[in-house]
Amino acid sequence: MEFSHYSVMKGECIDALAIKEDGIYVDCTCGGGGHSLEIVKKLKSGRLVCIDQDDAALAAVKQRLAGYEDRYVAVKSNFSNVSEVLKSLEIAGIDGALIDLGVSSYQLDTAERGFSYMKDAPLDMRMDQNQEFSAYQLVNEYSEQELKRVLYDWGEEKFAPQIARAIVKKRGEAPIKTTVELSDLIKSVMPAKVKLVGHHPAKKSFQAIRIEVNKELDIIEPTLRALVYALNPGGRLAVITFHSLEDRITKQTFASLAKGCTCPPSFPICVCGNKPQIKLLEKGRAPGEQELEENPRSRSARLRTAEKL
Repeated sequence: MEFSHYSVMKGECIDALAIKEDGIYVDCTCGGGGHSLEIVKKLKSGRLVCIDQDDAALAAVKQRLAGYEDRYVAVKSNFSNVSEVLKSLEIAGIDGALIDLGVSSYQLDTAERGFSYMKDAPLDMRMDQNQEFSAYQLVNEYSEQELKRVLYDWGEEKFAPQIARAIVKKRGEAPIKTTVELSDLIKSVMPAKVKLVGHHPAKKSFQAIRIEVNKELDIIEPTLRALVYALNPGGRLAVITFHSLEDRITKQTFASLAKGCTCPPSFPICVCGNKPQIKLLEKGRAPGEQELEENPRSRSARLRTAEKL
């Protein structure tokens, strides 16, 4: 299948980065290369570092950015390793960075990747397919208590106890191997009224399992802090989030970096010595109506941006 990924809020992201033709930029989740292409178009002597852990994404970037080889370098890595990536490339400072935290359309629509509850496939959900731990191991090996925690914490699923109990009972008879098998199991324990309204009954559970498999939320705050540290003064950081959990982490991390002093209000003078590192720019911008018509999956997207002081 051809790698496809709608570059969410592409124009807004490029504007937010305020790209300089001689600047150094990082696309931390380059996906199909849509954002990356717009960045390299604006560079002359500058350079773009494209990072992704998905081999299919990196192959798509190479194809999409054909003709701009002198302006970018692609690196297979998780964006949590951005400090090490920059060090290996002997880059001391950057002028901007972008992180799109969403799952690509390619990953969702390629059945064998096992991300979708709508298509039958082996339980997988690994963004890096060289990683050993997959959704199969999680569903069949986590304890009932661990399953409940994952579904509660990462999916905000109020029926987590019932789902976890059903999974443990079902796998006691035979391993749960496919996405549809898991989806049907989740659906079977949901009250009838839940099945009739709103999202698919398995949506929150599949989100939770995907997040746990790829450790998606654990790495957001340290990565944002690493990127802010790497930014040159005046450099911009843009983050696209797709659900409340990752947006909350981004919002809180940005607020902390913008605040500076952490002394109690009762202190007459600052003794902690912490200074604001960024100023906030976009504070949760949503996609425009035209984009929502073209790509309904972007409805939950929010863009947050900041500038290094």
